[in-house]
Amino acid sequence: MIGFGMWGCPTYNVWQQEMSGRAEFAKAEQNRRILIEEAAANLEAEKLNAQAEIERAKGAAEAIKIENGSISEKYIQYLWVRQQRNLGDKTVIYIPTEANLPILEAGRIPKIPSGSQNE
Repeated sequence: MIGFGMWGCPTYNVWQQEMSGRAEFAKAEQNRRILIEEAAANLEAEKLNAQAEIERAKGAAEAIKIENGSISEKYIQYLWVRQQRNLGDKTVIYIPTEANLPILEAGRIPKIPSGSQNE
């Protein structure tokens, strides 16, 4: 019995380490496959996003074409109002004008020529 234990314990330890190594290898292989699948899914998502952007650009080009090749002030205001739906929980401070239209030129300040200042 002691002889069997002296032979069996080392043999069992070798077998256990081999099985542990196989399990570790299988786990690493599965993790690698998961990473590959995630990368493939990201690539597919980016391709679909690119196609959506192309279609959006085509739609914008068609809209400009309908507007006779130029973007009018009213179309810009329409786009601004439409964009407000996508803000979610953000706040926009709106100061109405006499026509109840947004001021699109509020950021423009007339430039004073540098030579006309009193020195």
